[in-house]
This record gives sequence, structure tokens and C-alpha cells, in this order.
Amino acid sequence: MTLVVVIILLALIFDYINGFHDAANAIATVVSTKVLTPLQAVIWAAMFNFTAYFIFKDHAVANTISKTVFENFITLDVILAGLIAAIFWNLLTWWFGIPSSSSHTLIGGFAGAAVMHAFMVKGFMPLRDIIDQDSIMKTIYFIFLAPIIGMVMAAYITLVTIKQNYWGKLSLILISSIATFFLFDYIMNVKLEENLKKFYKLDKLENAIKICESDGKKIDKKLLENYNISKSHFDKSLPFLENYKSIGNKKVVEGIVNSVDLKDVEIRKQIEIVQKFIKYETIKKEVFFDETKKEKLAALDAKLKDLQIDFQLHSRFGDSVTAVNIARKLQFGEVQSNKFISAYKIDVGESLSKDLEKADNRILNYSLMLFFAIFACVYYYVEKFKKPTASKMSNMFKKLQLLSSAAFSLGHGGSDAQKVMGIIGAALIANGTIVDFKEIPSWVPLACYAAIGLGTLSGGWKIVKTMGSKITKVTPLEGVGAETAGAITLFLTAQMGIPVSTTHTITGSIIGVGATKRLSAVRWGVTRNLLFAWIITIPISALVAAAAYFVISLV
Repeated sequence: MTLVVVIILLALIFDYINGFHDAANAIATVVSTKVLTPLQAVIWAAMFNFTAYFIFKDHAVANTISKTVFENFITLDVILAGLIAAIFWNLLTWWFGIPSSSSHTLIGGFAGAAVMHAFMVKGFMPLRDIIDQDSIMKTIYFIFLAPIIGMVMAAYITLVTIKQNYWGKLSLILISSIATFFLFDYIMNVKLEENLKKFYKLDKLENAIKICESDGKKIDKKLLENYNISKSHFDKSLPFLENYKSIGNKKVVEGIVNSVDLKDVEIRKQIEIVQKFIKYETIKKEVFFDETKKEKLAALDAKLKDLQIDFQLHSRFGDSVTAVNIARKLQFGEVQSNKFISAYKIDVGESLSKDLEKADNRILNYSLMLFFAIFACVYYYVEKFKKPTASKMSNMFKKLQLLSSAAFSLGHGGSDAQKVMGIIGAALIANGTIVDFKEIPSWVPLACYAAIGLGTLSGGWKIVKTMGSKITKVTPLEGVGAETAGAITLFLTAQMGIPVSTTHTITGSIIGVGATKRLSAVRWGVTRNLLFAWIITIPISALVAAAAYFVISLV
């Protein structure tokens, strides 16, 4: 347990470092345009970093991070080595003023330590057996895609803003807002289906069948049976999601619970609670590396088999009676029995409600629509009620920059705090404290958002200089374009569960606004150096983490 506490503290320290390392991303343009002083800017950014806690409900990015490495290779030592590497690289790049990615540092460190762990225990193994290649490849793709998306979006926003025809400008804003609304609405519908799949474990069953098919193995009869049951539940539940936005979460859940026999889900959740208390997953992982411990796992399987009658009768007896009977059969001591009885709460409807609610991004979508509406109103006010002189336009964009920098800080907090949540979640699963990432305690996101906010409050002045002036000279108008583009990109990727770099995103956005003036306005030499730093971050972090794991294993 001591090691878990150390890892959590180190993770929060990394989150704090991430805050002041990436503070430049959120405040560089607003400081370089002299809209806010450096002190005012970090207070402003830190406030909105923490506010993201109340807006980002679905921790999809955290879930992606926690599953970068396959569960068998996630140990507390692996997580510790990954964190040490990530902190080292973050501090090194901060010291030299290099705006590298904290996200990619963390992912590279986690993966590198896992590969070294696998090599030291089982010898050479294919990377695809250790690391989730889909997660890694998505991250690698967005090393390049995130800045490109930010760049294109920033150029578009800037060109719309400087358009002389007011009604043409307003029309483009309206079209953009409608397109954004439907894009986020579509993502919400996709996520509702994904979370419903996760609730029935259909995603894991589908993946297991795909692995069997790709390896040319015969599909296990029990696996196929479980898949068919879950698929049947999913198909029966899916029509209820069509009315989610009109009738609400509660009515949808009631409809599913009343129409679908969820007895097997109830039994599964009971088994998961028991497995957590008998450290089943820990023993299973040990057997993966040491087959001489098979007898220990077989004994646990026998205990679970003996409890099948209690699981079946749970609906009749309820939580308390079932928990007491199971604790007695497992011969738990008094302290462990009390903990088990307290934790033994089975409410399938409540669990489903929480899973679906996480996909509800309407608060984020409505916030974006308000953002677009404010822009349109400000432009209308300046155009119709004030003579738009250069001075008045400059003042208007300085005020708008407060809004755009706040939006970017929300995206920064919502995206980056989740990455540390993923690491803490992986540590709690590895320790057996929780069975699944969905069970992550509420204090974890709260602590992560607070840590990144405090880190931002500390500032990162060396990187501010690079981001705010070395790439291109930024005016208030261009600052608004860059921050708005960066914010929308972060909101979008966070909804998709893709861990992108805020550094890459805002850099691409700044390049985009600079290129609208003329391509020579961008200092491409500086940009080339930044790109090199981005590319080497994951492999160097992986190598440092591998070395750290080797030292830890010796100690």
C-alpha cells in the first residue's frame, strides 16, 4: 500500500509539473499581446483549468492512457518507473525552454517500463503482446494531426474574422456553429453506444473473439455464449438510446432495466466485488509470469464456483444477507468482513445510469454555442453601434482574448488532468483496489484537476517566450484565432478519447494565424526544432523509463 501512495503522490507531482510546464500553452498569446500581465494570466488560466472538472464528465482520455499497456504487464513498479521518466523529461525540457509534450512523455514512459518488465520476466516478446497498438498509434498520428487541425482551424477563424463583408462573416460563423453542434452531437451518440457496450462487456468479448480469429484458434464455447448473451442485451437496449436527449437518462435506464433481463450483469458485478477482495486479478497476473502458481488460481476459481448459489439468490436476499453469507464462506476476518459487507452494493440500474451519463456532452456543446454567439454579438455591436477604427478593433480583440484564453485553459485542464487520472487508475487496478477504471474514486479527478491548476499558477516563463514570440509575432486578433482553434481541437480530441498534446495544438494554431499574413511571418527554423523535440519525446521517455525500471527491479 505504501508504494501505491508513493505512486499517487508522484503522479500528482507530475500533474503539477505538467501545469507549470504547459502553462505557457494557455497564456503565451494572452501575455505576448499584453492583454494580461503574467501573474494575471496564470491566475486566469489556473481558474479555468480547475473549472474543467465540472464540465468534462467522460474521462475517455484517462481510460485510453490506463489501457496503453495490457493489464498483465501493468505493475506498480512499471507505473513508478514510467512516472520517474516522465517527470525527468518534463523538468529537463522545461529547464531548456523546449515546449515538449507532457502527454507523450507519460505514454512513452509507461510503455517503455512495461516493455522492460516483460523482457526481464519473460524474455523477448512482440510489442503487440505488451502494448495496445491502437492506443499508441492514435497518439502517434495526433502528434502530427493535432497541430495540423489547430493550424487549419486557426487560419480559418482568422480569415473569417478579417473578412470585410459583415453579413458574410456572420453567415460563416452561423455555418461553423451549426457544423460544430452536429459534430459534437454525433460524438455523443457514438459514445452512448460505446458506453452501453462497455456496460455489457461486449467490447472485451468482441476483442477476445477477434484475437482468436486472427491467431487461427477455435473460439471457446463459453466465450461465444457470453458474447451472444451480451450482444442480445445490447441489441434490446439500443433503441432506448434514440430517445436519450428527449426523455433523459432516468427514463432511458428505467426502460432498459424493465425490458432486458440483467440477471447475468448482476451476477458479474457480484463476482467482480469478490474478485477484488480475494486479489483474484493479482494472482492471475502472477500465474501469467509464473505457471507454478496455477494451483493458487485454481483454488480461487473453486471458491468462486462455490459461491454461485449465493450470486443467484442475491435478488431474493439483497446486499446485506448475501454479503454476510459470502464473507462467512470465504472465512474473512472481522475487519475484512466489515469492509466487504460495506462495499457489497449491487445496483445495476445506477451503474448503467452513471455509464450513460458520462457520454452526455451537452454542457460542452452548449458552451461552444454560447462561445460562437458571443463572438457574433460582439462583431455585430462593433459593426452597427461603433465606427470600427483600428484602435476600437484592437480593444475588442483584447477583450475577446480573455474569453478565448479561458476556453483554451478549459481544454487544457480537461485533456491533461485526465492523463494523470489514467495513471492513478492503472495503479489502483494493479494494486487490486478497484477492478475496472469505471470504479475510480471521485477524489482522483478532483485531486488531478486541483494539481494541474496549482501547477499552472506557478507558471512556466521560459516556454512562454518560445510560444509567444519566437514562432511568430502575435496580435490580439491572432491570439483570439489561435486560442479558439486550440480550444475546439482539445474539446474534440478529449471527446474522442485521444491523448493529444496541448503544446502541439497551440503551436499549430499559432503557425496557422501567422501563415495567414504570409508564410515568411512564421519562423520555420524554430518550428522545425519544435517538431524534432516532439518526435523524440516518446522514444527517449521510453528509454529512460526502461532504465528506471531496471534500477527499481534491482533495488
